[in-house]
Amino acid sequence: MKGLVIKNTGYWYTVLTDDGATIDCKVKGNFRLKGIRSTNPVAVGDRVEINGNDNGNCWITSIEDRKNYVIRKASNLSKQSSIIAANVDQAMLIVTIKLPETSTTFIDRFLASAEAYRIPVILIFNKTDLLDDDERHYLEMMQTLYETIGYQTLAVSATEGTGIDDMRNMLQGKITLMSGHSGVGKSTLINTLIPGANLRTAEISDAHLTGMHTTTFSEMIPLNNENREPTNGWLIDTPGIRGFGTFDIEKNELTSYFKEIFRFSKDCRFSDCTHTHEPGCAVLQAVENHYIAASRYQSYLSMLEDQDEGKYRAAY
Repeated sequence: MKGLVIKNTGYWYTVLTDDGATIDCKVKGNFRLKGIRSTNPVAVGDRVEINGNDNGNCWITSIEDRKNYVIRKASNLSKQSSIIAANVDQAMLIVTIKLPETSTTFIDRFLASAEAYRIPVILIFNKTDLLDDDERHYLEMMQTLYETIGYQTLAVSATEGTGIDDMRNMLQGKITLMSGHSGVGKSTLINTLIPGANLRTAEISDAHLTGMHTTTFSEMIPLNNENREPTNGWLIDTPGIRGFGTFDIEKNELTSYFKEIFRFSKDCRFSDCTHTHEPGCAVLQAVENHYIAASRYQSYLSMLEDQDEGKYRAAY
């Protein structure tokens, strides 16, 4: 029997079978995906085959080839990867200017990882109702920066409903991963977009102005909440991410995942230029002339440092 993994609680997987039933399954201990060292060998969005036994237990026995997946450093100390979701059409990264502030480094790491797997990303700037005039100006600058690079952005307010119709239109007919730091308002947005989703929300921690986890597992939510027909698309809700480590990205490939750096790199004197110190580096010249934002270049250097220090073990 075949189906789609629609929920992952860490130990159990809920599979929506092709005939419309939902079945809770486990993965056998020796189940591993070839080529990927991961804390979760099966992820939300995977197409799988399941088999039951005489005791009424169901097991995931195989997984179909993925068209893509989003991966990050696992939260434990094993230096393994954690697959956030598989087989997605696009990702929406929810970011906020404040309460909490999303760093450009986090944004750029997510974008680079998505580029590596050819997943289009839309940047959703939430909580615009909380911004004063200076913060709104900064928001506009951020949108201009990323739109100039080639990313679609949208400013929204989940509490006031601003931009929600536009956001809903972007979701139609697609499998969309929604991600972001804890506290950026993912659950509130989903509850607004999909009446009946009834996801838990939480206040921002007063002590550190950071978000508190309300989503503890990944789940696919049908946009038409009255049934499980995926004709209108799916939204994948994920636990809030504090950091975004680098996996499956070779040092010499990293340039390719920063769109504007890649464009200028074609004019570098040396084909193996790292864009850090070499003479005749077109990228360094573009940074100096403000054609490449300093924040983006610093994010690039940060990811290079990951590779130099061997912080994150490559998948195998």
